[in-house]
Amino acid sequence: MSLSKCVQKLAMAAASWPRLGVPFLSARTEALSCRPKSWSLSASRSICNGFPRITIPVGVQQSAGWGLTTASVARPSLLLCNQIQSRHSTSIPSVGQAGALPSMGPVPRKREERPIPQEAEAKTVVTPAWLQEIFFEFRVRTIDASWYLPGENRNPYEEYKKEHVPGAVFFNIDTIADITTDLPHMLPSEAAFAAAVSKLGIKNDSLIVVYDTKGIFSAARVWWMFKVFGHQKVWVLDGGLPKWRATGHPIVSHGTQLELGQEAGDCVRMVYAGQKVEEGKFQAKFQPHLVRSIDDVESNIDTKKFQLIDARGKARFDGTEPEPSDGHRGGHIPGSLCIPYTAVLDPSGSLLPEEELAAVFSNAGLDPVKPVVVSCRSGVSSCVIALALHRLGKEDVAIYDGSWAEWSSFSDTPVETNVAAASA
Repeated sequence: MSLSKCVQKLAMAAASWPRLGVPFLSARTEALSCRPKSWSLSASRSICNGFPRITIPVGVQQSAGWGLTTASVARPSLLLCNQIQSRHSTSIPSVGQAGALPSMGPVPRKREERPIPQEAEAKTVVTPAWLQEIFFEFRVRTIDASWYLPGENRNPYEEYKKEHVPGAVFFNIDTIADITTDLPHMLPSEAAFAAAVSKLGIKNDSLIVVYDTKGIFSAARVWWMFKVFGHQKVWVLDGGLPKWRATGHPIVSHGTQLELGQEAGDCVRMVYAGQKVEEGKFQAKFQPHLVRSIDDVESNIDTKKFQLIDARGKARFDGTEPEPSDGHRGGHIPGSLCIPYTAVLDPSGSLLPEEELAAVFSNAGLDPVKPVVVSCRSGVSSCVIALALHRLGKEDVAIYDGSWAEWSSFSDTPVETNVAAASA
């Protein structure tokens, strides 16, 4: 294994250790005897406080003393402890040459986050390779936003603790939500959202990649939530954890950040109870044009100011299949278009190519110029449609947050069905 590959893999493992998902690095400069054209570097292993300590070169500093910046990382259960025991030698180009390690100087304990160069930015969704490439240099915050329908009988938090992207924190859409309503996982207040994501270690200048275990599903909901509260540097991992795993990237089950998701939910409850929470570094700025209410949708039946998409399956849209939650009527909001969220995904759970996405919306009769609002059962799968439209350049798509869970709970809201047509 080359030294650069060794450094990259160890850093990926280290990303999951600290509380906020940031590698714990203690830096020092060691003088090495070396030749100007070819330096012989090694990775060494020692014991620190009873735990394995790996000292690896992470950058080259050109100075009068020809120093080498190294990083010493001490943690139990180190992923690569048994892999980095032999001596690794490599010829490293001079600083500035192609293939050279960057000139970093001593690594600070806190590294200031900086923006991704414009040419390196992705649009809407990112690939595992993209995330791997920029993960360390730009301190990306990864979020596991997995969530399941009530009938699936799965616990996303327990699954997260067993396997997740290194350094990822867990975002529970059921607890980082408005707890004053009976409707499921509705948007929380600005203060509650800010307190929760601050607890997760996220700041206003953080770069965020969200994923889930289905490919693209509930990750789109969390992506939209960050957009609603004014955060722009947020993407969804295309294909989610399954594609991350399938492309050979590491998955871990450890990290001191594992409990932060639970603590973020506690912060939300404290905010709604009027209790003081620790001042965070994330300031939420609500974007009202990305959210629609039941009154907006009801008045639109007559005014037709916007196009309404229903992201549920066709049978539920028609009213021929019961809703997952008891007590809700079948059918759809009058005038809405049926575009199931699965129609914009391929079998692996990734977004379709842009040309195919455009065809899906065109064939459904959607006008790309007019405003769009998306509904579903409870505001989750509707965000997948918003994500797909965002990829096509339509960035002002709003979500009817209450969706069918709210609409069908009222006896006086109009409902249409296609039961007769379906049975004909």
